[in-house]
Amino acid sequence: MNDLAPLLTPEGRALLDEVRGTAPAEELAVATRLRRTHPAGLVSAALGQARLRQRAAAKFGAEDADRMFFTPNGVEQSTRASVAAYRAGRFTELGVRSVADLCCGIGGDAIALARAGIRVLAVDRDPATAAVARANAEALGLADLIDVREADVTEVDTAGFDAVFVDPARRGGRGRIFDPEAYSPPLSWAVRAALKSPHAALKVAPGIPHEAVPAEAEAEWISDGGDVKEAVLWFGTAPATVRATLLPGPRTLLGRGLPDPRVRPVGRYLYEPDGAVIRAHLVAEVAEELDGGLIDPTIAYITADDPHTTPYATPYEITDHLPFNVKKLKALLREREVGILTVKKRGSAVEPEELRKKVKPQGRNEATVFLTRAAGAPVMLIGRPV
Repeated sequence: MNDLAPLLTPEGRALLDEVRGTAPAEELAVATRLRRTHPAGLVSAALGQARLRQRAAAKFGAEDADRMFFTPNGVEQSTRASVAAYRAGRFTELGVRSVADLCCGIGGDAIALARAGIRVLAVDRDPATAAVARANAEALGLADLIDVREADVTEVDTAGFDAVFVDPARRGGRGRIFDPEAYSPPLSWAVRAALKSPHAALKVAPGIPHEAVPAEAEAEWISDGGDVKEAVLWFGTAPATVRATLLPGPRTLLGRGLPDPRVRPVGRYLYEPDGAVIRAHLVAEVAEELDGGLIDPTIAYITADDPHTTPYATPYEITDHLPFNVKKLKALLREREVGILTVKKRGSAVEPEELRKKVKPQGRNEATVFLTRAAGAPVMLIGRPV
């Protein structure tokens, strides 16, 4: 980031303080005023950094984000602080005191590791990104624990570290990269680097095929607030173990190799498993806990006759079970005076917004409709959260 150095000067830091919290609608007026007393390039850089800090607050919290420095890609690709802190906690439980953080980006994971008391070598080959990571370590008072190095990660000697963490780039010029061997560096290289270390964690896309997980690895899928954030391949822990971890908490569900759940008719309650549970292929473990079954062999909705409490699935009470028919749904919603309608879909080609426009919900009541399949047939399940 060519405009980082001026922002680190006393004038730049004072300007950052002055533009903090500037709303988009105010930017032109603020820029016009500040350019009378500051270089135009510095004003533009400060306002751009203020925008990035506002975006980053959702991941890092406002207190940290207001002190840190960001690039557009850094905000987009960095790990959410809560997830990074959880992962750092797992490293400390393993007795890790030093980590080589390869492909460190703007330093989000290195910050979490350092705050857990771990010494970090943070490596990135991009000079601008490495400069931002170094600035962030200093801004948060962690420079004594984080050594940022600009280098090709494939050429870094990690022999003196307790663990390796690799977060390969999973985006290219055309967007997200789904083939693990197209990551930069490729997953195969990251696995080789992991196997050289006593402990290691490789961050991969949540959609990684289970067959691509090495036999030596433990695979963990992590969600935060119900949104799946990442998958991690752990080495030096429990090979072939599969787990789903839900944050905040954490709450962890371990796989037990259960067969696929039975398929049964829709009962009074429908359970929507957390995305991490689905990605980890642990729906059978939750279905057993709920004494339930699937509504369809291809759909990850669990049904049961009795209400249960579980952190791994959201329960709904089903009031109506109908074949898919927009006119019937519209009439039922009008009869129930439903004005607030939540539309969920799984295994249906119908888009929620498209359906909402057609049924035109009006009234004082709320309802949830599931567009899905049961026993192979398109259905509408209407209900409400328990």
